[in-house]
Amino acid sequence: MADLSTNIRLAVDSGDVALGLNKVLGSVKKNEAKLIVVAAKSRSDILQDITHISKVSNIKHIQFNGNSMELGALCGKPYSVSVLSIINPGHSKILEEQ
Repeated sequence: MADLSTNIRLAVDSGDVALGLNKVLGSVKKNEAKLIVVAAKSRSDILQDITHISKVSNIKHIQFNGNSMELGALCGKPYSVSVLSIINPGHSKILEEQ
């Protein structure tokens, strides 16, 4: 069983993801998001927003055990990423294991 970090990276590399709160909200509104991943050490207002959005839209959300800089680095980005949504998991098994 692959770990969450590996599956996030695989989804970013081989699938389709939305990075950042505004893009995640857009993917939820378009009914494209299948899973939301949020950095556990994000600001409390972001964590509350994601919890609320996932309940209202019936999309599961999980927490990445790290901060937004670590999540950004995992995604191969030179900036922080507090939240991302999985639109297409690609070769990742992230949707199957959650």
